[in-house]
Amino acid sequence: MKRLINLKPPRVSAMMLALLPFLFIFFAYVSASSERLAANPNDKLLPAIASFGDAMERMALTPSKRTGERLFWQDTAASLRRLGIGVAVSAAIGLVTGVALGALPLASAGLSPFVASLSLIPPMAVLPILFIAFGLGELSKVVLIVFGIAPVIARDIQGRVREIPRELIVKAQTLGASTWLVILRVVLPLAVPRLIDAVRLTLGSAWLFLIAAEAIAATEGLGYRIFLVRRYLAMDVILPYVLWITLLAFAMDRMLRWLGRKIFPWHAAGGTV
Repeated sequence: MKRLINLKPPRVSAMMLALLPFLFIFFAYVSASSERLAANPNDKLLPAIASFGDAMERMALTPSKRTGERLFWQDTAASLRRLGIGVAVSAAIGLVTGVALGALPLASAGLSPFVASLSLIPPMAVLPILFIAFGLGELSKVVLIVFGIAPVIARDIQGRVREIPRELIVKAQTLGASTWLVILRVVLPLAVPRLIDAVRLTLGSAWLFLIAAEAIAATEGLGYRIFLVRRYLAMDVILPYVLWITLLAFAMDRMLRWLGRKIFPWHAAGGTV
């Protein structure tokens, strides 16, 4: 008899098991919505599935009377632009800082406590400070994402660099490599694959900070639209927007996973999810 810990489902079975929670939520929603609408046809809390299509047709296909833009795609483009810039800047800062902290003892002694402290500050607590310092424009939203995830990425990279066997660094130095050559030829090739994993792990937080900033101070964006229509209890707009954000985040995660496996197959073989 096989132990439960050794049971691995076939590929098809694994896909079906993965779909079960989503199907459960879907049918639970349909059931609850039907009951509420039967009791009150004007109920807005759990609208019928058909109303989602009508709302998204209005948001995604019908130009706005005020701006002439299709609001759904305008919001998506604005949010993805802010998120892309924030994540890219965070990745660059996190990589440079993490490599320096992990490879250079002097940098670690001077900056590790500071970076650790930054990573523990709730980013939402400093959001008012960012709005005061950088204004209500695009910069404050990008800075919030960077403040929220760059220190986390840096600490992750620092930990990966410290896991590099000391023998590799000693051998490189024995062959005459300078500090910078050791970093370029030994440390970076081992740290960059971990960077992709670190970005994947912080994507959820990046979306959270973006949505929060857009909800408070923005004129377009997915978070802005959700909080704008909430005053009308427009769940037929809010729920599709939340689902769309989830799909975008999932697609970005899969894309980064594919990129990591394509560029660093040896790292993927080591057990990345």
